[in-house]
Amino acid sequence: MIRIDSDLPEYYNDISEEVRLFFGRETLREAQPDETEDGSRSLVVRHSLLNGGLLFSVSAEWEGQKLTQSAELPPAGETLVRKRLMKRCLKSTVFRILKETSSAETPWGSLTGVRPSKLFRELCETVGPERAQSVLHGTYDVSPDRIRLAEQIYRVQKPVIDSASSRDIDVYVNIPFCVSKCLYCSFPSRVLKEGSAELDGYLDVLEKDIRFGGEIVSGTGRRVRAVYIGGGTPTVLSCGQLKRLLDTIADAYSFRGVEYTVESGRPDTITREKLLIMKEHGVTRISINPQTMNADTLVRMGRNHTPGQIIEAYREAREIGFDSVNMDLIAGLPGECLADFSCSLERVMELDPDDITVHSLALKRSAALFQTDFALNEEETASMIALSAEELPQKGYLPYYMYRQKYMSGNLENIGYAKRGKLCVYNIDMMEETAQIMSHGACAVSKRIYGDENRIERIFNPKDVPTYAEKLDAVNAQKQLLFN
Repeated sequence: MIRIDSDLPEYYNDISEEVRLFFGRETLREAQPDETEDGSRSLVVRHSLLNGGLLFSVSAEWEGQKLTQSAELPPAGETLVRKRLMKRCLKSTVFRILKETSSAETPWGSLTGVRPSKLFRELCETVGPERAQSVLHGTYDVSPDRIRLAEQIYRVQKPVIDSASSRDIDVYVNIPFCVSKCLYCSFPSRVLKEGSAELDGYLDVLEKDIRFGGEIVSGTGRRVRAVYIGGGTPTVLSCGQLKRLLDTIADAYSFRGVEYTVESGRPDTITREKLLIMKEHGVTRISINPQTMNADTLVRMGRNHTPGQIIEAYREAREIGFDSVNMDLIAGLPGECLADFSCSLERVMELDPDDITVHSLALKRSAALFQTDFALNEEETASMIALSAEELPQKGYLPYYMYRQKYMSGNLENIGYAKRGKLCVYNIDMMEETAQIMSHGACAVSKRIYGDENRIERIFNPKDVPTYAEKLDAVNAQKQLLFN
């Protein structure tokens, strides 16, 4: 157990995030006033304001070592800027003192709660690429190879970002249901049989939500840039339910010729009839996600399909005419070594999808895997990620979007690789936060971007389905205010 003793309680979560880079599964707690020692290791953080409040000084003490750093602050009137500088100094100090006594790999340095490629892009736009690289290395302790990765992603996705206008909006629809729960899954999705009658009730509410969003978009003169149906597993819907959903979206929103994605995900929910329904409704891009091509691993992870079903679903999608297919792999799955991952990567590349997303396993507390004695093999995972970074570009795949999560093996990242001309617009818009998003369904998040103010406002739909249904009218009233 690690006790965090700080005179900055409002920054407890920020300090905790830095500690978790080094001690992912360890229990953390906040020190209480006048408490006695209980054998916990203690991280002590203290601060002071100097030079008339224009200098923020913070010290961190850990296992007999102490580090002090300072940040120059603007006048008190610039409150938001001051707060950012204080947080940056605080997190950097905690990171560097822990790094002194730990062998943990931290390729992204002290960055937590930040989208690295977005940060790099914003720095490029304000101080230029060369200075941006210097800031990532000197201020945030990011490794040189990850800085190069951020720069490459910035250059690949720049044309897509530049093509967005203030009138553009993406539409996201969430189907938070699956046919089984994967051992590593931390999403708040529910397990239902394919085509379950309970899905009809969810679609009743979702249809009302979608139609209301369509009225806002058309009434405010916005233009749909991309549509994305995710989950969960959207193809858990029966053919009739899937057609009903796609009909509703088509009726509610005016869009033609835009990128239209359905996360088909689980091969055991994909049928030829469903693929034909999606094709007839203008879907341009689908995901068929193996996660691994190792049959034993699929069983261990609770995925009720075989590698053969993956290949069959992929070939059928190609035969029907889908010319943009994504496939996902996860590096670091329990029981897999570098040779297993290499085999999966090779077999997926042989299929020749247009987009391959490589995830680093994240050991989330809400996942069933967290309750086991499984320990992340961070060195092995890093080797898998390095292999994909070497092999995929040789096959014509470019890294084009990236995101990180808490509790990721080796403090690594998830990267989407795509062939030229096959970049997913929605993925870039979502990760870079460069376009508005109108979201529908339980656990979905709508965003409005205020570019001139460098500000984003969000509306969160309730995570569980009954609460989502109960509060839909109130949430839609918030959307009306936000987007008007």
